[in-house]
Amino acid sequence: MAKVFTNRLSRRSFLAGTAASLGVPAIAQDLDGATSIEIEQEITSSVRRNISSFRALDWQPYFSNLNNGAILVDISSRALHHWSEAGQYTLYPSSVPLSEELTRRGRTKVVRKVEGPSWRPTPSMLKRNPDWPAFVGPGPDNPLGTHALYLSWTYYRIHGTHDTRKIGRRSSNGCIGLYNQHIAELFANTKVGTQVLLI
Repeated sequence: MAKVFTNRLSRRSFLAGTAASLGVPAIAQDLDGATSIEIEQEITSSVRRNISSFRALDWQPYFSNLNNGAILVDISSRALHHWSEAGQYTLYPSSVPLSEELTRRGRTKVVRKVEGPSWRPTPSMLKRNPDWPAFVGPGPDNPLGTHALYLSWTYYRIHGTHDTRKIGRRSSNGCIGLYNQHIAELFANTKVGTQVLLI
């Protein structure tokens, strides 16, 4: 179940977010790949032990506005944060890339929305897994699940998955995965042009 929050910030959540941020590294980039925000801090041992848990941070200041809404994916805590244009906030558990080599960070945006997407593995996926099919149509065998948000980066998507074991883990080839019911909800509340930040 996704968590929905109002835009109010309590003293408790502010203190928890501030405390958590002391142990969290984050690097954000502009669309062209230039570094725009750098926060380099050590990860505390408690964060290392519980790296898959959601972090109680207020990420909205990473966006100068909420025009078309905003999505932030926190790779370390495997969570997707969504703000509507009106400021309604929803938190979703997600799957993230298997390794740093497959992980891309920075700013992008939603350029296309597809319900019932088809899937073609990238050339690098086929090189690593030559027995994979070259094409999978919509349906229960499709790795993109029921809905997909295509990003301005080639081959990168936020999509659903029929394999629910992947959520909350490092399990993708670069994309961000959500439960099918969550991607359907996000899909309905996201516009083409929604800004996306992966950190």
